[in-house]
Amino acid sequence: MSSRPPEFMPLSDNAVRAVAGPGGRHAALIEDAFKVLLETPGGGVSLAGDARGRGQAKRAVQALAELADGGSAVADADVRVAIGEARSGDGPAVPGGPRRGPVSPKTATQARYMEALGRHDLVFGLGPAGTGKTFLAVAHGAGMLMRGDIDRLIVTRPAVEAGERLGFLPGDLTEKVDPYMAPVWEALTQLMGADQLRRRRDKGEIEVAPIAFMRGRTLAHAFVIVDEAQNTSRLQMKMVLTRLGEGSRMAVTGDPSQIDLMNPADSGLAHAVAILEDVEGVSVTRFTADDVIRHPMVARIVRAYDADAARRNGQ
Repeated sequence: MSSRPPEFMPLSDNAVRAVAGPGGRHAALIEDAFKVLLETPGGGVSLAGDARGRGQAKRAVQALAELADGGSAVADADVRVAIGEARSGDGPAVPGGPRRGPVSPKTATQARYMEALGRHDLVFGLGPAGTGKTFLAVAHGAGMLMRGDIDRLIVTRPAVEAGERLGFLPGDLTEKVDPYMAPVWEALTQLMGADQLRRRRDKGEIEVAPIAFMRGRTLAHAFVIVDEAQNTSRLQMKMVLTRLGEGSRMAVTGDPSQIDLMNPADSGLAHAVAILEDVEGVSVTRFTADDVIRHPMVARIVRAYDADAARRNGQ
């Protein structure tokens, strides 16, 4: 630890409590991330450490204080986001940044992704679980539907999970598909409320179906989300991409490292990105472990698997 005198940051009592966190947990996260000593002597926060660590910690503290003073509860996830933003020096200083409808980006990559969803006809969101790529696409589509910018929100995904296929599941089409779409229904319920979701689903404004049911259709005036796209074949990917009709846009999300196909080389996601990335109207956003906003262990798990994959590939 540096022998330089600590730097004192005057903060409101509410901000000090948020920065400290329950049982000092938030402060401990900041101390561990930047190798500083964080204390709350009263009326603010004191930071001791080398110049670089202290400067980054100060930026994280300021972000959390502004969030708390704005009336938001500060959770562990917000602290991790603030730490990530302070380390990179990128993106908004305040976790969440400027709000766009009911949802705010929590990392700089999420912010770029949301901007791409608003500007491009076809957006690919690639990366590990927990980075928000599907939730943000659903939020964008739900917002367009509620504003009347589109007539339908369509979510589709390949029914390939741990060797199971739709034909082996009981029930009608809705009952077969729903278990696969649980994260999407949870997101829509959170964004729209259960009653509005039910009404719009009953009216056909929100549709969920496996990719096989997209064949032969032209999807006009719709926002289409292709989820778990790493499990599409190349033929399925081409088929669904060419369903776009007048006034429609599409988001394709997936994790190229989590392919459940019997022949992973047949995955259509990486192939589509490779040949379409430079095509006009197409945008590709790549998320990393730094964008994981679930439990911090998830980010560490993703990094460990990435490191193992790099070793296996001789990188």
